[in-house]
Amino acid sequence: MKTNVCECPDRVAVTGVLGYSGRYMARKLAERGARFVGLTNSPEKPNPHGWRLAPLCWDDPGTLAESMRGCRALINTYWVRFNSRWFSHAEAVEHTRVLFEAAARAGVERIVHISITHPDRDSSLSYFRGKAELERMLESQDIPYSVLRPAVLFGERPGEDILINNMAWVLRNFPVVGGPGDGEHRLQPIHVEDLAALAVREAMAEDGENRVIEAAGPEAYTFRGLFAMLGEAIGVKRPVVSVPPWCAFAAARVMGVFHRDVMLTRDEIRGLMEDRLYVEGAVPAGFSRLSSWARKHAQELGRAYACEMARRRVEG
Repeated sequence: MKTNVCECPDRVAVTGVLGYSGRYMARKLAERGARFVGLTNSPEKPNPHGWRLAPLCWDDPGTLAESMRGCRALINTYWVRFNSRWFSHAEAVEHTRVLFEAAARAGVERIVHISITHPDRDSSLSYFRGKAELERMLESQDIPYSVLRPAVLFGERPGEDILINNMAWVLRNFPVVGGPGDGEHRLQPIHVEDLAALAVREAMAEDGENRVIEAAGPEAYTFRGLFAMLGEAIGVKRPVVSVPPWCAFAAARVMGVFHRDVMLTRDEIRGLMEDRLYVEGAVPAGFSRLSSWARKHAQELGRAYACEMARRRVEG
């Protein structure tokens, strides 16, 4: 079905414009000449583009709604990668509920929400369970929505995506790579620009229909195959050996402590091994190929470790 697109859109609200994927979505909107407001947890952080910002004031839904007043659409990228003493998936679910209700109060006509492949309300993994709860919230609201379900993102610059860069960093710094289980668990990475273009397209849609889109890239890899492709691209091939999941987690934990970071969590390993990062038969929603991107950025990919916690301190 063809999606009607508004050529002169009203204002759009975007969460996380000082972060990763939200920044690309804001750029796509700016390229179209669309007006937008960036909703952020850290309005005091550097804003090099001079974008209009408003705080994500979770404890003041009225003010949050006023920030979105006049917006025809909300693009929501807000989430947290793992549970910690500072934030949790349960807290992120509650915050997003406040955001959705504020959007309804503000008269927002469409919500574009970034979810994950295979959300599951019955999962023991709080990441996938929380994402499923948010999709259920959207279904219960009287606002048309688009749910985009990416698995793994890779960015325009190495280091933005965290996972892909740090896999290359492991290849450059260790003589052998340990993969959890048999290493045949699959992933479908999508370029952040492709995801941003898809989000903006859906935000501009005027057909009033609800859509759930598997935001997969054009290439799929096994975990072992992804290391092999990256190794070939950067010219540092390493053997990938199968190790018990606890061993892979322990190694990631040690490297995380060294970098004052969380490199990989138990739940992320379990999600990978449950094949939650792959959707059988998904029609590619992106066009950029990870293999081509890796060859293009071979000289810098994995040269430095990309620290999730350091990014949070800078970007909020």
